[in-house]
Amino acid sequence: MTTTLITDEMLGAVGTELGRQVSHPVSNSDIRRWAIAVYWPEPPPARFLATEEDLVAPEEFNPFAWSVASSSHSRSGSLTDGVEGALGIPGPSLANILNGGMEVAYGTPIRCGDVITSVNRLAAYSERSGKLGSMLFTYTEDVWTNQAGEHVRTLRSTTIRY
Repeated sequence: MTTTLITDEMLGAVGTELGRQVSHPVSNSDIRRWAIAVYWPEPPPARFLATEEDLVAPEEFNPFAWSVASSSHSRSGSLTDGVEGALGIPGPSLANILNGGMEVAYGTPIRCGDVITSVNRLAAYSERSGKLGSMLFTYTEDVWTNQAGEHVRTLRSTTIRY
């Protein structure tokens, strides 16, 4: 008999929205301040200081860093309960948690005037055995789109619990 950390309830939650945020319209000043901070003490590349028509944000620009226009999130849970606690379903209650890494895919650049929507979802689960026993891998995806529905960025995060 094979035991698994992934329950039917957990599998049924895959695809569930964990949170949603909408940014304020991105301003030229937001883009310039971000670029100046990121490249400090060196000056930022000229493309981040360009005229209003040409100004695009650096790929790592976060329109949610200072404030959001609106936000909704699932209930919060403890770190060991992970996304399951936030969704109100039983989790494996494993004692240890690690950041398993992140992958980012970029699309259309963010421009002045853009309003960005971020939708974070539970993407998948997997598990494997390690030296200390069973390990649960939880994958979430945060997809950003602009007001025209164009893909701006996808961040896929992995959390490891054991």
